[in-house]
Amino acid sequence: MIRPTLEQGLTASSNADSSADGEPALLSETTLRFNAVSDWRENSAVIDGYGTFLKTISGDEIQELRGRVDGTLNVDLDNDLRAIAKLGYEAAPESASSPVVVEGTIEQPVRQTFDGSLAVEKDAGKMRFALTGAVERDIYGDAKLSTGGTVSQKARDSTLYTATLRTGYEISPAITPFTEVEIGRRVYDLRVDPNGFERSSTRLGVRAGAELDLGEKLAGEFSAGWLREAIDDDQLPAISGATVNADLKWSPERGTTIGLTGQTTVEGTTTPDESGDILYSGRLTGEREIRANLTGNAALGVDWRDYIGSDGHDLTLSAEAGLTWWLNRYAGLTTRARTEKQTSNLEGRDYTAHSIFVGVTLQP
Repeated sequence: MIRPTLEQGLTASSNADSSADGEPALLSETTLRFNAVSDWRENSAVIDGYGTFLKTISGDEIQELRGRVDGTLNVDLDNDLRAIAKLGYEAAPESASSPVVVEGTIEQPVRQTFDGSLAVEKDAGKMRFALTGAVERDIYGDAKLSTGGTVSQKARDSTLYTATLRTGYEISPAITPFTEVEIGRRVYDLRVDPNGFERSSTRLGVRAGAELDLGEKLAGEFSAGWLREAIDDDQLPAISGATVNADLKWSPERGTTIGLTGQTTVEGTTTPDESGDILYSGRLTGEREIRANLTGNAALGVDWRDYIGSDGHDLTLSAEAGLTWWLNRYAGLTTRARTEKQTSNLEGRDYTAHSIFVGVTLQP
């Protein structure tokens, strides 16, 4: 069963590329989303994806294509074993506010991410066990220079290999506390980068949390722990810090869904004498069926980037609200407003961006 949605409209932005010296622009915005779910008697498969194309009509010149697709396959095996396989691909221009600054560029490099994992789960009485192997591959395109030509970003290409063991105990059908141990290795394509640093690293993480399952009312999981990536080069300090992760859905009443997500990400760099940073991201979202033909959504976001080996940090706050008025089951009018502000104690990284979108949404 495939459910596609097409959204077409205009976006007016005060800062089209979300940069410190960004300029306003009026853009055409086209987004195609799709969801495919298997209709099998046993096992299941899900594919989700989206693609967005932005092009300037007037103002700051922007032409941007970004998208992502994810697939998940669940298979029940013998002896109470379950296998979960995931594959994903994402391509998008790097943000102008990226912590890795390429001087003199007129167009940010495109980052492609390939990721996949295979997990095997087993229940033994009230005990829960899961072993997951994962691979994530990042490839960066060349950055275009304002003076003409390009500068290669190959030194940033890397592959992260991880293995995670989870052990849990079902206190009740509604709550299962768990602990996790993660080991991994991040391997850069260039053993020594152009500045003479060996940036490959060894990863170790521990987490404790709980899975929640209260049916339609509340479901998901949350955890906290510690993560450390020791870089091969002795001149660079290890990237380490506390981790917080969450993925929760709460439905206080029919037609209303509240979501909370949290993620901790290690970001590498090729800047001389710097190891990288830890990025903490949190999102609180809400969706509401206001009337049979009127739906609303809102989101609040916060990102905190902590630079390792210095007192540098970035704080990004965002808020968004939108409405869709359905003219019939196939078409609706959509509008949304968004604001985003980044403050930093590093020079040239502060920016503010406001935008308004007006368009139509079509679905079969």
